Amino acid sequence: MAAGKTFREMFTFANKDVTKWFPGHMYKGLRQMQARMKNIDGIIEVHDARIPFSGRNADFKFTIGVRPRLLILNKADLADLKDEQNIRKALKKEGWSRVMFADCKLDSTNFVKKIVPTVEEMINEAGRYHRAEERDFNVLVCGVPNVGKSSLINAIRHRYLRAGKATRVGAKAGVTRSLLEKIRVCDEPLTYILDSPGILSPNVKSIEVGMRLALCGTYG
Repeated sequence: MAAGKTFREMFTFANKDVTKWFPGHMYKGLRQMQARMKNIDGIIEVHDARIPFSGRNADFKFTIGVRPRLLILNKADLADLKDEQNIRKALKKEGWSRVMFADCKLDSTNFVKKIVPTVEEMINEAGRYHRAEERDFNVLVCGVPNVGKSSLINAIRHRYLRAGKATRVGAKAGVTRSLLEKIRVCDEPLTYILDSPGILSPNVKSIEVGMRLALCGTYG
């Protein structure tokens, strides 16, 4: 028998409910994000660069409202970036004017030192309304599970404060299970970040997307 014929050519799923997974801590985290949003100046959404269009939680846009936002596609060292420009163009059509490709575990890379100035710029451009008189910046980091949100916070904190880890990280999804208190990551300008649990959409739109998420360790 030829070697190629020994591989499975398709996956059969008996129940499409496998694309539904929304544990209690995700619901709790989403509610906590909504409750804290009045004190948030900007949003950093982190996603896996290997699957830039698969599985990002569309409900975030209803939660964050009109806050300025930055998309960081993490784990870029594991991704094939030959289509980076096409990815940027497609994301721009979705409304993402600020996109960074990154590897948050390498906090010595140039991208880390660009994050705080980028966040400061986008917040000042958008205006802060009832927080206009405040001198500090409050930024919420969100995204689906296991895309490196906590690693990003630790990298920024180490870059500007030379401080140790402020939030736990892990190779499995679900290490952060509730919205944490403000974490100081920079003094000039004074910037605080709130880490959040990974939150998927209650319904993953297809089994194919679910498998991509699972293969990247963000689902199931």
